[in-house]
Amino acid sequence: MSHVQLSPEQIDVLLRAAVAAPSMHNTQPWRFEVNGHVIDIYLDGSRTLPAEDPSGRAMRIAAGTAAFNLRCAAAALDYGTWLGLAPDTEEPDLLARIVLQPSSTPDEQLRALYAEIPRRHTSRDPIRTAPLAQTTRIELVRSALAEGAELTWLSPEQIETVVDMFLDTDLREIADWHRSAERAHWVGGNRTGDGIPSSALGPRASNYRTAFRDMGTRPADRTRTQAAFEKHPNLAVLSTTHDEPADQVAAGIALERVLLTATRHGVAASFLNQPLEYDDLRETVQRTTGKAGFADMVIRFGHARPTAATPRRPVEDFLRVEEE
Repeated sequence: MSHVQLSPEQIDVLLRAAVAAPSMHNTQPWRFEVNGHVIDIYLDGSRTLPAEDPSGRAMRIAAGTAAFNLRCAAAALDYGTWLGLAPDTEEPDLLARIVLQPSSTPDEQLRALYAEIPRRHTSRDPIRTAPLAQTTRIELVRSALAEGAELTWLSPEQIETVVDMFLDTDLREIADWHRSAERAHWVGGNRTGDGIPSSALGPRASNYRTAFRDMGTRPADRTRTQAAFEKHPNLAVLSTTHDEPADQVAAGIALERVLLTATRHGVAASFLNQPLEYDDLRETVQRTTGKAGFADMVIRFGHARPTAATPRRPVEDFLRVEEE
């Protein structure tokens, strides 16, 4: 195997793509260590969400989304990639290792999806209720399968069941000040590096029972414009067969392939994961799909106008420096 040394310019391209990935509350919980032609992705323990994500599942999913973007950027730079998940049991914060090798035949699908990375944004706006084309639905299911996950489109009856769970979680959160304080740390206000600024929250829902999660945490956020959200959203559940840490990273890889494929089809997405933050409801979500496995994401798809992007920190903030 021939070894390569990535140039600073190539590292910049690779990591810019990686950090454009989505993460819960835009915490960007990643550290990258570059050693020659190997890039390791670590969990940044200072950016976890102990109240809302006590098991770290959402953080590991986020690491997977960053890993997939990195693979896409590598293909755009004419590299092939080998991916290892949770490669070292002695280092639980090391979630993925990506080995790059020059290739005369880089993955064309990954190269094409690289172009979608700057265009992909989480949409917190109302979505046009027109059903998605069947070809788009099939393509998104195939995208998940390509990375070893399953995307299940919910029927109207199943959507009703899941929407009822949103109300359940709203009631559970009312008295949970730990969650409220943690969310307020990451959401609202003017932000230039991380978190979700008020400008990216979208409008408030004018109808109560709806597939919408109001992330607003500040008094000013409660004065946002109201809008009616769709009563019959297009919802799908992304799940994996197993639920070990490596499976959760793999779920993130599949998620990002799905999201970038959706972007290529002109379809926006947002996340309605509040039931997945409670073990009992997470099991109920998976049971609702009628399939075995473990639910990792509840995704709302549809056609929406472009939305405000959430900020990202400078690439150099993510580079992990080895201790001597």
